[in-house]
Amino acid sequence: MKSREDIYKITSIVLLLDQFIKLLINNLMKLGQEIEVIPNFFSLLYVKNTGAAFSILRDSTLLLIIISVLIIIILDKEIKKQKSFTKLNTLALGMIMGGIFGNLIDRILHHGVIDYLSFRLFNHSFPIFNLADIGITVGVALFIINMFIEKKR
Repeated sequence: MKSREDIYKITSIVLLLDQFIKLLINNLMKLGQEIEVIPNFFSLLYVKNTGAAFSILRDSTLLLIIISVLIIIILDKEIKKQKSFTKLNTLALGMIMGGIFGNLIDRILHHGVIDYLSFRLFNHSFPIFNLADIGITVGVALFIINMFIEKKR
C-alpha cells in the first residue's frame, strides 16, 4: 500500500461504509430514536449535528462545507506531490479523506451530519459520532504516529 491509488481506495472504502451505515440509520430509525445495544454502555442514537466535533460551530453548515472542500483540495494536492508513502501514511490519509468526504456529503444532502454511535460510562455520556468521525480521528492519530516514526529514521 504505497501508492496514491491505495490512498484513494481506502478513501472510497471508508466513504462507502460510512454512507451505507448512515443510509440504514436514516431509513430505519426516526430522528432522536435510540436503540440500546449494550445496556448503560452503548446505543445507536440517531441525531443530526449541524456543527463540527462536539457541536462546535453549530448551524455553520456552509462554513463547514467550505472548510471540508478546502482540506480535501489541500490533501489531494499534497498526495499528488508525494512520490511514495509508507503503509501507515497511506492508511492514515485514506481514512482522513474518506471521513471528510462522508461528513461533507451529509452536510450537503442532509444539512447536518448523521451521528449514531452513543457511549456512556459511569453515567457520563460521550459526544455522539459516526464512522466518518472515526476515520478522521484514527487517520490523524496514525498520521502523527507516522511523523514520529519518520522523524526517528
